[in-house]
Amino acid sequence: MPRSTKIVDRFEGRILGAGSTSGVRVVVGDWSHSPLGAFTDVMVADASGRRFLLAPNEAVAQYVSQTYNFDETVLCDVHLTQGWTVDAGPLRASFGLGKRTPTGWLLHAVPQRIASSRPLAVLADPVARIVHPGVRTVGTAGNGRREYYGALDQHAVIRLTGTWHEEALGALTRVTPNPAFGFSSTPQLPAVTRVVTTIVRER
Repeated sequence: MPRSTKIVDRFEGRILGAGSTSGVRVVVGDWSHSPLGAFTDVMVADASGRRFLLAPNEAVAQYVSQTYNFDETVLCDVHLTQGWTVDAGPLRASFGLGKRTPTGWLLHAVPQRIASSRPLAVLADPVARIVHPGVRTVGTAGNGRREYYGALDQHAVIRLTGTWHEEALGALTRVTPNPAFGFSSTPQLPAVTRVVTTIVRER
């Protein structure tokens, strides 16, 4: 049998997306299991649209920057507390979480083995586009990689305080405009979503 030319990478964790009245949009990826080990990284789009990756090490920076779109990569310590306070280079931010969202209740009812599967991500994509404009559950990422998002649960983000380059972020608001890190955005309404992300790439 010929050896497969594809590598399938699986990332299990949480993605938090939030906008701010300063125009800065923040996406925090907190990964408990991945080919790169456990890590947290942060994507930031400033008010001008410039996109930054805050990565804890070179391996994460290389993998993520080859999958998503950034104008600048910053290697820095990235610390995330259980209470969702992030300290990462030029970013200091604290998020308050609220109740499970209606989407979260629907996701929570689906067995994890099914919810995290690639076939369901394909089936869910048309629905996700309608329910959460800008959100995709399957698509082509950087370097021809194929990416699948399997959402398992979701809670609202209800509060934000912090600074970006020592300037106040302002109050919490929708994640608009789309920061355009990749083919999919986070939901416009600030939320933290528990996900299994599968990336299929060339060996």
